[in-house]
Amino acid sequence: MKIRAALCALGAGSFLVSMPAHAQEWYVSGSVGYLMQNDSSNAGATGAFTTGNGDPVIPFGTAIAAGTPYGWETEFDNGYTLAGEFGAAYGNGFRSGIELVFSKADVDTHSRVNVAGTVIDGVDAAVLTGSATQLGVTVGDVVAAPRGDKIESTSLFANLYYDFNRSGMISPYLGAGIGYSDVQVTYRPSGVGIIDDSEGKFAYQLKAGATWSVSDRIDLFGEAAYRATDDISVNNGLFPGSLDIENTQTVLSIGARYRFGG
Repeated sequence: MKIRAALCALGAGSFLVSMPAHAQEWYVSGSVGYLMQNDSSNAGATGAFTTGNGDPVIPFGTAIAAGTPYGWETEFDNGYTLAGEFGAAYGNGFRSGIELVFSKADVDTHSRVNVAGTVIDGVDAAVLTGSATQLGVTVGDVVAAPRGDKIESTSLFANLYYDFNRSGMISPYLGAGIGYSDVQVTYRPSGVGIIDDSEGKFAYQLKAGATWSVSDRIDLFGEAAYRATDDISVNNGLFPGSLDIENTQTVLSIGARYRFGG
């Protein structure tokens, strides 16, 4: 999947880079954005393992079969994005560009941990650690206190835009892009390392915005974007298993664009 996504992004980038043979104007832009990382229903399957002391709900030494479904809900805080783009505008209203984007959002809380469809938030946390001695704190209490939990993405997009009302001072536009995103996920609720892994995925985005021309060379712009990747598949470091994490974002950005001319 990593290789396929990278080749897809490379192919799209090569296509858009070839288009500026007829470019009327080159540009560079930079922007900062307010990131709304959408919540994730994490879901995966365990490897085979033996539970710790979760009495009276789950007795010590209960065998969990490989492939048992499990998961939990993750709510993210709002975060930020930084982006830069190099592109070209054409005489027919179209623009294309290659955009590099970094985004980061922290975790607000985790909840509703479930194994085989049974929520175990009220069970002693020893059930997941293999400990014969109860820890005196529930699974729900442990996961509700994130410490350094975050999701970070570094993405490369090949974008195509269409600008309306190009002769006016305000020019609305629509855009879309495809590319590749390297996503790092860290889940360490209460300091307990559960997820610290990354994966590269195919990514896409849809944009809508408006440009304000403030001089012959400089534009200011504001835009809204929806960005998403396929689910991120990561390994669980607490007990055997993998986990799929949803990664979708809504971003509000402001930025500036400098036009070099044709």
